[in-house]
Amino acid sequence: MQTTMTKAKTSFVLPKLPYGENALEPTISARTISFHYGKHHAGYVDALNKLVEGTAFAGRPLEDIVLQTAKDPATAGIFHNAAQVWNHNFYWLSMTPGGGGEPAGKLKRSIESDFGNFKDFRAAFTKAAVGEFGSGWVWLIVNRAGKLEIAVTSNADTPLTDGKKPLITLDLWEHAYYLDFQNRRADYIASWLDKLADWRFAEKNLA
Repeated sequence: MQTTMTKAKTSFVLPKLPYGENALEPTISARTISFHYGKHHAGYVDALNKLVEGTAFAGRPLEDIVLQTAKDPATAGIFHNAAQVWNHNFYWLSMTPGGGGEPAGKLKRSIESDFGNFKDFRAAFTKAAVGEFGSGWVWLIVNRAGKLEIAVTSNADTPLTDGKKPLITLDLWEHAYYLDFQNRRADYIASWLDKLADWRFAEKNLA
């Protein structure tokens, strides 16, 4: 799901969800999706449009903006909003109704090669996600050496800016789970892994 542009290529628009707002229930409620997607994600899109208007970034592809504004204090506002738009686009695609469980095919073989087995990968992924202090994201990525790796980024940061390839991500900001799980982040992570993670999406990204 890519953020699309208007015909004039001057503004980003909120991409359509790949499923209905109630499709991820009972793990993630329609109420959470309504706030998360309809308020938070939409808010980042709106803010990004205002920030890039009249700048050299207007009309640029989203990923280019993320990469070009990263780690530059002068463009921090643009980066934070562009990266959050990109991260959220990727997050919605990282889930699917009836997902979760263990992956298959090439992804399974790669996980077994780089983590030993899926159980060990799951434990490491969970530990990283639970251990992130505050807001952020946990990712399964391909590192620069071509190996699978678990990465945690804070706030709006993304592995893209370190030259790493994201395969799947889980949003650790409280607005992603608080209405359904309150402060039980570990339960949210376990439910996501058991019921929602779209391993087929991750495998497509691995190719």
